[in-house]
Amino acid sequence: MRELLKGGIIVSGNGTVRQDVLIEDEKILEVGNSIDAGGAKITDVTGKLIFPGFIDGHTHFDLAVAGTVTADDFETGTKAAIAGGTTMIVDFASQDKGDTLANGLKHWHEMADKKCSCDYSFHMSITDWNEDVRKEVKDMIDAGITSFKLYMTYPAMIVDDGAIYEILKELNKYGCFAGVHCENAKVIDAKIREAKAAGDNKPSTHPKVRPDTMEAEAVHRLLVIAGEAKSPVMVVHTTCEKSFREIREARKNGQTVYSETCPQYLLMDDSLYEGTFEEGSKYIIAPPLRKKSDQEVLWKAMAEDEIQTVATDHCSFSKAQKALGKDDFTKIPGGMPGVETRGTLLYTYGVGKGRISLEQMCRLLSENPAKLYGVYPQKGVIRSGSDADIVILDPQKEDVITVAKQHYNMDYAPFEGTKIKGVIEKVYLRGREVCHNGEIQAPMTGKFIKRGCNSL
Repeated sequence: MRELLKGGIIVSGNGTVRQDVLIEDEKILEVGNSIDAGGAKITDVTGKLIFPGFIDGHTHFDLAVAGTVTADDFETGTKAAIAGGTTMIVDFASQDKGDTLANGLKHWHEMADKKCSCDYSFHMSITDWNEDVRKEVKDMIDAGITSFKLYMTYPAMIVDDGAIYEILKELNKYGCFAGVHCENAKVIDAKIREAKAAGDNKPSTHPKVRPDTMEAEAVHRLLVIAGEAKSPVMVVHTTCEKSFREIREARKNGQTVYSETCPQYLLMDDSLYEGTFEEGSKYIIAPPLRKKSDQEVLWKAMAEDEIQTVATDHCSFSKAQKALGKDDFTKIPGGMPGVETRGTLLYTYGVGKGRISLEQMCRLLSENPAKLYGVYPQKGVIRSGSDADIVILDPQKEDVITVAKQHYNMDYAPFEGTKIKGVIEKVYLRGREVCHNGEIQAPMTGKFIKRGCNSL
């Protein structure tokens, strides 16, 4: 089937231009003016913004953690993603300690295959490093898994500094890199013991025991190790000025360091942990929300193209699940939803407030993640021959975020009541309109995408 999107403004990482887009089957056939539609369906998108489909490189669906399983599995999570303009997610498959990478990947395919409403892939989390696992790295790459995840915290996930060094060197042989969760686990554990001994057991204790200094220390240590390994690395969910300073300093020394942040770190602060348990527990994430001053540093870094992508770290838990930590703040499952609101929040409070440009929004949400995660130019760009993953955004339409409108399997919305100007009207996945004005038209039509290596 042919369809001509007529009269819209195409957004790319390099500029904007008023042109038409002809799509046929799964691909973009032609971009330009005065296109011969050849009997195609004509869709008038005059005055609307045409973005390449957004890519979220940081989600956690159907994840067993903290004695429970995330509220969103791949079915509900990807419905929310596609409604929010995200046409591809990269979730985190994980090796269990003592097991193989292959079994971890198999398990994630079993959870995701035939359930996704957007296209999908996986990073591979390495939690146990040995010579057998080293041999599996090439197998993962051959299977289209070309990015990896390492943790400097969490007992079930943590790898030590020596393993980080060896893993980064091994990945670099193949042109691949790891994203790393940076927090100082030992000091955080000590601070938790101190807080509990003092009877300090509320959600507001959470940011006190996971301070920005212990994130920045871990970032510094990671970057020293990556420098010694002569390997690129990504700092995932960068939250604060202290961490960003470490990234900037390493770059000055010639290192390749990528940085990701998330809407919650741009728009929320640690005052949300105060008040009732039910309210404060909603915002328990790791690393925690920081200060308003940290938000401004991150916005400035994006404006200066020093942050490469905005992902979500979507990891959702219901009120009842959060209540598992009612008597012990460390047992509150850490995470919040985000895949459905990322694009409209970044447009409203980034582009709309003059903090970033349309082109930067496109780079942060589409082009850069497509390059980082090895799917460019198949995805991430409006170009002849690319997948017809397209987001039509009405820049004048206004809305309000509410729990009633969301597609998550959730009973609250972290951004409840937040006003939006710039609403997603249509979403196309490989040429098919799969979402119209927030209504899912074609659920579970996503497919697994084998990826190449980073080209950013």
